[in-house]
Amino acid sequence: MNETRHRVLDALSDGPVSGPELAEELDISRSAVWKHVEALREAGFDIASDDAGYSLAAVPEFGGEAVEYGLDAPFEVEYHDSIPSTNARARDLAAAGAEDVVVLADEQTGGRGRLDREWSSPSGGVWLSILFRPDVPMAQAPAFTLAASVAAARAAREVGVDAGIKWPNDVLVESDGDERKLVGILTEMEGEADRASWIIVGIGVNANVDPEDLPAEANPTSLSAELGDPVDRRVFTQRLLELFEELRRDPETAVAEWREYATTLGKRVRVETPDGVVEGEAVAVEFPGGLVVDTGDERVTVSAGDCDHLRPL
Repeated sequence: MNETRHRVLDALSDGPVSGPELAEELDISRSAVWKHVEALREAGFDIASDDAGYSLAAVPEFGGEAVEYGLDAPFEVEYHDSIPSTNARARDLAAAGAEDVVVLADEQTGGRGRLDREWSSPSGGVWLSILFRPDVPMAQAPAFTLAASVAAARAAREVGVDAGIKWPNDVLVESDGDERKLVGILTEMEGEADRASWIIVGIGVNANVDPEDLPAEANPTSLSAELGDPVDRRVFTQRLLELFEELRRDPETAVAEWREYATTLGKRVRVETPDGVVEGEAVAVEFPGGLVVDTGDERVTVSAGDCDHLRPL
């Protein structure tokens, strides 16, 4: 949403305000005011009009301009009702030089997860990719993945779902030893060793979706299934982005906060890494995100891999 339209919305929220008053306040023509009002109506905003002027009656349930309205984070939101992959679209935007853009969709038709696994993304979820350009070396990029998982876990807890994080980035809900997946995260990046050119963090949240519509092998759950009622996706998405914005500014703090939400630490784990399998007790996470596993013979720091929680011996 462009800056003028933001200002129109702000004025309407304090309304009613007449067209001439808006034109004078924003230093635009009355015709431009009318065009902005009609564009906002097309985007789903309920804008009332009477003798006293225009006023904002209601905000749409979801969408790019709806999420941007009131968002306390410096992101532009590009919204799609349906898209093959928000990460793929974000890569295109990165190639065009964009930054601080969120690609948001109601539905993904070709989403992928870690290790190129299929990620089901039906209508009703929160499927988004955040494109940004941090001034950090590539080696520190994993910290942003952990930041995203913390943001998602905190946002889930704020709506009443007791979420935790399995290393490195699966946000889960645990009950009686059963782990149900709530959020998946996939990070992509490009750059030289000493500096990342861009990073894309893809976050998929099972928000208002039926777990029966998701792949059973993931043992999925959703916010609405855990709560018994749907969540306000617009507000949830805003909080997720605001929390990520806060955490990305201080990656070391993000990793420290990750430890507070970790379900992996203290558990026996089996981690499949590119160099083989590491099994033992997960005892720590080191910046920028390596998992320290005590095998009994030594302590091994794993920087990447597929982690399974094992039953105690």
